[in-house]
Amino acid sequence: MKRILITLITCVAFVAVSQAQERKNAIGLRLGDSDGFGTEISYQRYLNTENRLEFDLGWRNNRNFDAYRLTALYQWVWNIEGGFNWYVGAGGGVGQVDFDDDIPGFDDDTETYIYAAGDIGIEYDFDFPLLLSLDFRPEIGFGDFNDDVDFDIALGVRYQF
Repeated sequence: MKRILITLITCVAFVAVSQAQERKNAIGLRLGDSDGFGTEISYQRYLNTENRLEFDLGWRNNRNFDAYRLTALYQWVWNIEGGFNWYVGAGGGVGQVDFDDDIPGFDDDTETYIYAAGDIGIEYDFDFPLLLSLDFRPEIGFGDFNDDVDFDIALGVRYQF
């Protein structure tokens, strides 16, 4: 009876540990320049072990303008060794900027723009539910305010569940 109980406890613990390693979501912050938006709220959804979707929401409120932007990316993830992974992705987004008339060259106006984005980065997946990443995201904007190429480097800190 004692062996059956120990075997049962071992099997349950093994299943619990293996379930904990199959994390499907990550939520946290992406800390970077982000074309003047600063910190973004970031959500990742794993489609399988090699692909995921990432959604980032950034907003800015200051005396010259109010703005928000939403980025969506499809990413391919490859394991380097241990908890280190590298990834590349492509996607785009939409943003809106509401200008005050204090900025020279811009009237008190609102502009909605779209942009295309790429993504390349490296990340470390800890044994506990923490994911740290460093990525580079070039963006090409299509609008009056955002009509050029921007380069964004950011540190990601996410909780996995």
